[in-house]
Amino acid sequence: MKQLSARLFFIIILLLINLTIFQVNAQTKQNEWSSIFNGKDLKGWKQLNGNAQYKVENGEIIGISETNTPNSFLCSETKYDNFILEFDVLLDPTLNSGVQFRSNSLKDYNNGRVHGYQFELDPSDRAFSGGIYDEARRGWMYPLSINQKARKAFKNGVWNRCRIEAIGNHIRTWINGIQCANLIDSETATGFIALQVHSIGSKNEDAGKEIRWKNIRIKTNNLDEELWPSDPEVREISYLKNSLTKNEINKGWRLLWDGKTNKGWKGAKIDQFPNSGWEIKDGELTILATDGGESTGPGDIITINTFSSFELELEFKITEGANSGIKYFVDSELNKGPGSAIGCEFQILDDENHPDAKAGVNGNRTVGSLYDLIAAENLSVHGRSKQFKGINSWNKARIVVKGSKVEHWLNNEKVIEYNRHSQMFIALVAYSKYKKWSDFGQWASGHILLQDHGNTVHYRSIKIREFN
Repeated sequence: MKQLSARLFFIIILLLINLTIFQVNAQTKQNEWSSIFNGKDLKGWKQLNGNAQYKVENGEIIGISETNTPNSFLCSETKYDNFILEFDVLLDPTLNSGVQFRSNSLKDYNNGRVHGYQFELDPSDRAFSGGIYDEARRGWMYPLSINQKARKAFKNGVWNRCRIEAIGNHIRTWINGIQCANLIDSETATGFIALQVHSIGSKNEDAGKEIRWKNIRIKTNNLDEELWPSDPEVREISYLKNSLTKNEINKGWRLLWDGKTNKGWKGAKIDQFPNSGWEIKDGELTILATDGGESTGPGDIITINTFSSFELELEFKITEGANSGIKYFVDSELNKGPGSAIGCEFQILDDENHPDAKAGVNGNRTVGSLYDLIAAENLSVHGRSKQFKGINSWNKARIVVKGSKVEHWLNNEKVIEYNRHSQMFIALVAYSKYKKWSDFGQWASGHILLQDHGNTVHYRSIKIREFN
């Protein structure tokens, strides 16, 4: 009996020790989170750029909109690189706002304007809250047009719980437990966190409206144990230059251009890569300007291989007044005379300064269009214009072909969809410049082409995956 009591006593002691260790670990884990707002005043923060008012009431930071002042930012004095940030936000449903992270204000960049990643707060019908915008730099990096489920995560008129995970080049966001963004980007590794009051211009009716933040906390170490699992339905968008993520490799992506050599490419009308006119430098594949004519310089280049069902993605940057194109289902044997090789074309164009934008029919020669056949328009978000980031900026093009169905995407928003075997497509071809080419667009497979149209255009991060 005494032996049994001793054993029971020993078991109880072990349980108490384990419970104590568990409580200590739990407390330590909790203590690894730190508040970056003390709930009383704005100590540890500084205001930059605009003059909107910030104040503290009831443990909340309140930003108040003001007329005739630029975007205002209340910035943390501490800079952060890898972290998990959580906060609650409540904003007037007529205001746009955001939370900056890995952001900076530098004298030699736009006269000190705050720039960097922004967790979007968008109570409008566009509903892009939780998307990632690159403030004062590259614009939309992860619009929620590619994540329809997340567009319903933010609720107007109530507090919303938000989360940002920024570890290395991987950035993910959540609102109320729903994943919004899944971004891979290496542009900026460190910077401050800032609470934005957006400019309202001279709109007096929008003055004095409030945005409220509370429960702002951050974790900067032992992050792996706190990471949330990704929703497999949330598309990963990568801006890595001429390289693939592990996820892309697992999904069958491969580089179509290696970023260094002309391997896998040749001239459209010659058996080798052009000796001059196409430049490979600093991870960019560039067609250099000549006379502005169609293939009157070094000529188009095509892939050595042909493709049927595939997803192609790349980035392009055009100069002022430039014209080029990405062609697919190219038959390089069709046109041996002057001009470009024949295939379906994702138009690359400076719509503002090139006359071709006003040629054709109803804009079917503008950027993103199926050249001379179907005009590009935003099919992802009703009423939103197509999102071209402008000349001398990198834009992302994506072409998806699954059998007869084809899509064009410009900066992660769909601008074209068609069935290349449909009667409608055949009728469009019959009234276009392609009518003299028998079965245009109907071929089972073809080359992918980058066009020489006599203007300087840069390409990079060219990747593809094929479908069975």
